Amino acid sequence: MMSQPVFIQVGALAEGFAPASHILQPVSDLEGRTFALHYEDGSVDSLRFSGPDSVEVERTLAGSATPAQPRERHACRVTSVRDGIYFVDYVGADEHLLDDEGKPCPAATSYVLDVRRRLCTAVTGTLPSEAQTHIDAFTRVERGLELTGVQAQLRHGRIGAPAAAGEAARAQAPLHAPTRELIGMRNLYTYSATERYEHIYLNDNFYAWQCLSGVEAGLADVDRCHMIAIDAKLYLFVWREKIVPTLGVVMIDLERMKTDGKIFGYQGSRFDALSNFPMGARAQVLNVTRYPS
Repeated sequence: MMSQPVFIQVGALAEGFAPASHILQPVSDLEGRTFALHYEDGSVDSLRFSGPDSVEVERTLAGSATPAQPRERHACRVTSVRDGIYFVDYVGADEHLLDDEGKPCPAATSYVLDVRRRLCTAVTGTLPSEAQTHIDAFTRVERGLELTGVQAQLRHGRIGAPAAAGEAARAQAPLHAPTRELIGMRNLYTYSATERYEHIYLNDNFYAWQCLSGVEAGLADVDRCHMIAIDAKLYLFVWREKIVPTLGVVMIDLERMKTDGKIFGYQGSRFDALSNFPMGARAQVLNVTRYPS
């Protein structure tokens, strides 16, 4: 009789991915630089890179003239999957993100900074509390909730100045935006000598995954996802798992056939520690399905 594959916590997943991982090495290109990120909703993030792995963040909400909270310093990871385009990631987010008990949500933030075209995208992900995690799928459906308690806020904007108007706006590069270019692809991602996964991008909202080899071998599921076009054949892919609270944020470069990003979740089943680990893969497009219209 075949053994039953078992879902594992994110901390255990991190341990499996770590040896001989295909992650990108951090870069120090942004050290000493400051960026003002102006989003569509009128909010602004100021990022000051005080070191190769340190960023100071100050947020100003839409309609406000003063920062929402004091400037905070975070240990961060900065990588570049393509020249002039950076992925910045750290644990932390706005203090006003609260759970149903009024406590700050465990959160992590990722930025895509396209310094060539002066474009940016921010992803703020939050994990559900222990109580929220234990709400079963049927109850979630009855309450009109998503099946996953993991949330992700995506904001798109420009670096350096708010969006222009009129003729000037037409001369600006369009903002990062959702894309359907991945839909129908069946891709293989090799994260290390032992970890291999298959993704099938089903539609605008969902993708299927299965672990072909590694610590999750035999596991598979369909989860909520978001696909954002960053540049030609370059995508930001965000997924939110519903069984074990997990947020994935990854850059997929189908020109270099390389990915780099992170996975965020709880270290174990006690909900008292977080895991936010880097991951990257070699990519291969296995096939593409195109449905008849």
